[in-house]
Formats: sequence, structure tokens, C-alpha cells
Amino acid sequence: MKVLAALLAFTALAAPAIGNDTMSTLGAGGLVFIQTEQVRMVREDLYVSPEQVRVKYEFHNESETDATSLVAFPLPDITGSGDFMVAIPTVDPENIFGFETRVNGEPVDTELQQYAFATNIDYTEYLVDLGIPLAPFGDDTVKAINALDDATKKELQHRALVIPMEYDAGQGMQTEYWPTWTLRSTYSWEAHFPAGETVMVEHSYKPSVGGTVAVSFLGEPYEGYDPAAEYKKKYCTDDSFVNTVKKTLPNPNEPWGAPFTESWISYIWSTGANWAGSVGTFHLTIDKVLPQNLVSFCWDGEVKKTGPTTFEMEARDWWPPYGRELEILILNRQDPEPTVG
Repeated sequence: MKVLAALLAFTALAAPAIGNDTMSTLGAGGLVFIQTEQVRMVREDLYVSPEQVRVKYEFHNESETDATSLVAFPLPDITGSGDFMVAIPTVDPENIFGFETRVNGEPVDTELQQYAFATNIDYTEYLVDLGIPLAPFGDDTVKAINALDDATKKELQHRALVIPMEYDAGQGMQTEYWPTWTLRSTYSWEAHFPAGETVMVEHSYKPSVGGTVAVSFLGEPYEGYDPAAEYKKKYCTDDSFVNTVKKTLPNPNEPWGAPFTESWISYIWSTGANWAGSVGTFHLTIDKVLPQNLVSFCWDGEVKKTGPTTFEMEARDWWPPYGRELEILILNRQDPEPTVG
């Protein structure tokens, strides 16, 4: 597949607070149809910015009979850890992406299914019976775990649901138990597709924006890992993009001095390839919001700048690229910079 690297000016985004480490991202994606042999996707319009992802679908039932399908929006798995560093878009544990759906312009009530797994065993009911929230992160979950008696906490550890974390908060060593199970969540609803008619489905959510406090792809290879090669493969950071960043270095011998932080957005478009045939027309818009920053991503085709902050791509009879999701690298400028075209 021919891959085009886009060197574009991008916005300073509302990134999550990051420490000296990295904040990983959760790659949400599109809708999954359980039964779609009669339904074809005529058009998909995907809009991606650091603040919102919006997708508009046109589905056409090409058969002579009505079709009803279970539609699902699977959230990415979230696994807890002792140093949980995942960008959670909202504080609502039951709707962390602020997910909303409309069909033909009308809001749709969705059902949320959530399950907690550890060592491939479903512990959902076990945790609920203990009064522990299913989200493997956050103060409420940690407090609920540590309010249990010692025997129960040891049992949780034995089942690989928690790990002990030791720390000194000024009163000697203390032990606190943190969740390590994996949360699997899916929104679902039933969609009706009348024979011979077109149905409009829209959904929107706030993306999980990961990142790090430096431009890591300028660093030297270490321990068998080459950051420049990895970023070129994942984000198509070509020579022009890399050289543009290098020109901002106060000292060419100090690659960590580039005046940027990194942010990452992932969109899993491969999960949507479950309707009849290809997408008639696929249209992608990336909105940079402000002009100071830089972005790089992979796209097989032409990228057009269509406005002060927007870049658009379009393809006919489109299939999601095999083995590649939409990965966007954003470099957030940390000092004043003249507007880039």
C-alpha cells in the first residue's frame, strides 16, 4: 500500500495531564453490525479532532425485505495496573467516551454491557457482589478494594484481580491494593432498516488522547528499539516532517530540547468492515483547531487542505486498510510560533 505522510500544522489540544512518563491512548472505533447481509454502507463521513470524533453513516437496505440488526459500539479493553497511565476522556465510568448515537436525527437509547476479566475468567458478578466498581481505575475503585478485610484482599490478589502497592507517605511503609483486571465494555441497540430505504446513523464521542512530554522519535535507538523507525511505520513521519521538527531544536545535539509535546489519537476503523461490500464513499476530515502544531498520519491517497484548520481525504469503494488503523501523531508547540500555512 502506498502511504502518504501528511506534514500539516495542527492544534494545541486539550491534552491530559502527563507526568514524566507517557500516557497511553484507547483506540475507539466504528460500529459493528451483527447481521448485515442486506445492508450496504453508501457513505461514511469521519471527523477527527483532539476534542471530538464524529461519524455519519448512510446505510441502504438493498433487499426487498426489512432488516433488523443488533448494532454494537465496542469500547477498547481497559486493564488496570499499579502505574495506570491511560488517558480517560471523561470521569463517568459508565460512559468514559461520552458516547452518543442518533438514527435519522433522533437520539437512541443504548444498553451498556460491562465485564471484568482476569486470567481469562469472568469475575464480573464476583466484584459486583463485593461492592467494587467494575472500572479498573479511579479513586472509587481503589477505596472500595482497600475497605475490604485483609482475607478478601488476599483472595483478590490470589485471583490476579489486584496487586499490592507499597509506598511511604511520611508515616512509614503502607500497602494499598490496586485493580489489575481488564474491563470489556460494549454499547448496543437494535437498528431497523426498511426495505429499499436509506438510514442515517451518527455517533460521536470524546477521544482518548495519549502522549508524552518530549519528542521521542528524535532519540537514539536503545535496547533494540528504534523510535524513529517505529514512528515512521506507525505515523508515516517522513524526512520532511522530521527535519521540520529538528529545525526547532535550540541545540542540534540535544534532541530532547524540541519545543513540543506529543499527543496520539487512534481510530479503529477495521471493526466497521462488517456490512455488505465496500464503503461507497469514505470521507475523512482532520481538524487541527489551531495552526501552531504539527501532525503526521498515514493515508493512501491525496490530502487536501480545505480551510484554515481542516484537511480532508476521500476514497470510493473503500475498504479499511488491512493491518493498519488510523493513528495520528500531534506535536503540540510549547512556545510562540508564527502561523504555519
